[in-house]
Amino acid sequence: MKFTFPIVTLCHGGAQRMLAEITNGLIGLGHEVTILMPKQGIVEYEVRSRIIQTGNMDLYADDFPEGDVIVSNFFTTVACSQAASEMGKGVHIRLSLCYEPAFLYDNHLSFPTYHMTNNLLVLSEWQQDLIQLLHGIKGYIVPIGVSSYFQNLHIREQIAEPLNISAILRRIESEFSWHREQDYLISQLNLVQALHPEVIVNLICPPQEFQESPNLQGLRDTGRYRILTPANDVELRYHYNHTDIFVSSGTYDAGSLPGLEAMRCGAALVTVYSGGNLKYGRHERNCLMSYRYENRLAQDVIRLIEDPGLRQSLALEGERVSYEYTWERSVEAFQQAVNEIIWR
Repeated sequence: MKFTFPIVTLCHGGAQRMLAEITNGLIGLGHEVTILMPKQGIVEYEVRSRIIQTGNMDLYADDFPEGDVIVSNFFTTVACSQAASEMGKGVHIRLSLCYEPAFLYDNHLSFPTYHMTNNLLVLSEWQQDLIQLLHGIKGYIVPIGVSSYFQNLHIREQIAEPLNISAILRRIESEFSWHREQDYLISQLNLVQALHPEVIVNLICPPQEFQESPNLQGLRDTGRYRILTPANDVELRYHYNHTDIFVSSGTYDAGSLPGLEAMRCGAALVTVYSGGNLKYGRHERNCLMSYRYENRLAQDVIRLIEDPGLRQSLALEGERVSYEYTWERSVEAFQQAVNEIIWR
């Protein structure tokens, strides 16, 4: 089949990684895939698809090539995809990588885009239930995956350092980051440092975002944290493998990919419930998970610092569970859902 994916950008991020992996996987299965991007779009992942970059800041129906399936994702790609579909350029299917109305400004614009097509793919049961409750549409589930490149290299015992605690931070000077609860994360990490000043706290962020963010640069300037800016998966895997405890504070996420990647690399996960992470995270079985109102993130991190046996058992079980989530499985679920939509 011929697929067209209108994509705003492929910068570093979980949603963009999934788009790169799905499109690459479809190419591997013999499909023809075109990625349609506006002129400001950037590509920070390796992609195998043909890329058409338009000369405009927005995408329009006339920009779309002829094909069989159009896969929109972010809400700004939906209207043009539907218009292109009505021009006969392919069946329009929405791959919802997040439910935008709940955490973005202009929800009066993003909410009605869920009424433009009933062909819907989602990442988790939680997201499926949410959209069905609000819009009456039950999406097919395409779960997140982890690349086989991410693995436990068993180098922690070779590192002559104190315990490493890591978290991912994104630039907050935008409307996209409040749900990550990064102020809460920093306050909780400071509580951990106050009780255990011997630990190393790593803050991982995309290099371009660090360069653009006075807030992230200010955290560096405190001297309390080690700032890591991995440029690629080689460096990111290395940092995950340095990590003894990975901490996630986000309260809203359809998939929550970094926690799963960290588990694959052998880190023990301490996380706040975010919706999508309930699929792979089980409290006291393969992670420590709390609801935000419990205000327990620092307490859980300290618990794992002081209980190495529990830390090791959670890490081992988390690593084992993570192997259930592969991009091959995701692509297979995507292809099966598309076939069912086309033939129903």
